[in-house]
Amino acid sequence: MPLIEWHPVWLSLQLSAVALVLTACAGILAAHFMARHDFRGKDILEGLLLLPLVLPPVVTGYVLLLLIGRRGPVGAWLEHSFDVRLIFTPAAAVLAASIVAFPLMYQSAKAAFLSLNPFWQDAARSLGASPMRVFWTITLPLAWPGLAAGAVLTLARALGEFGATIMVAGNISGRTTTMPLAIYTAAEGGDLRIAGIYSALLGALNLVFLIALNHWTRRQKR
Repeated sequence: MPLIEWHPVWLSLQLSAVALVLTACAGILAAHFMARHDFRGKDILEGLLLLPLVLPPVVTGYVLLLLIGRRGPVGAWLEHSFDVRLIFTPAAAVLAASIVAFPLMYQSAKAAFLSLNPFWQDAARSLGASPMRVFWTITLPLAWPGLAAGAVLTLARALGEFGATIMVAGNISGRTTTMPLAIYTAAEGGDLRIAGIYSALLGALNLVFLIALNHWTRRQKR
C-alpha cells in the first residue's frame, strides 16, 4: 500500500496552477492600473485589494461563503440562472486560493511597474505605439523579474491555503481535500505519520519553488 493518498497532492497542484493563472492575470492588470492612475478613493480601493493579506484566511472564507453560498447573492444568482453551484466544489477551492494569494501578486507586480524607467515607454509612445503594444512589448518584459517573483510567491501561497478553502470547499475526500486539508484530517485523527509526510512534501515543494526563484533571479542579474 502507498504511504499516503496521492489525490490531495495532485489536486493541490492542479488547483494551485489554475489559481496562479487567475491571480496573475488579475493582479498584473490591477497593479498596472493602480501604478499609472491617481484618483479619489484610491487608498480605500487598494486597502480592499490588500485586505486578504492581513485578514485571517478563515474570515476571507466566511465572506466568500456569504457571497457564493446557496443563499448568497452570487451563489443564488449562479444557481438560478445557470444551474451552477460553486460551494463545496474544486472551483470554490480555486476561488479561495486565488483571493488569499492575490495580494502577493498585486504587491509584487505594482512594485515592479513602479520601479521601471518610464523613458522606454515614453519613447515607444512617441513613435506611435498604442498603449496595448507598449504594455505587451515594453512594460511586461521590463517588469518580468518582479512579476516572476510574485508568481512564485502566489503559487506557494495557493498551494498552502487552508482556512478559506475549508470554509467554502469543505473537506470532501477525493473531491476537495487538498494537502493542507489532508494534514488537518490526519492530525485530527491522530495519524501524525501521515500528517508529517504531507507536511514534509508541502514544505519541500514550496522550498523548490523558492530555490528556483532565487537561482533564476541571480542569473538575471549577471
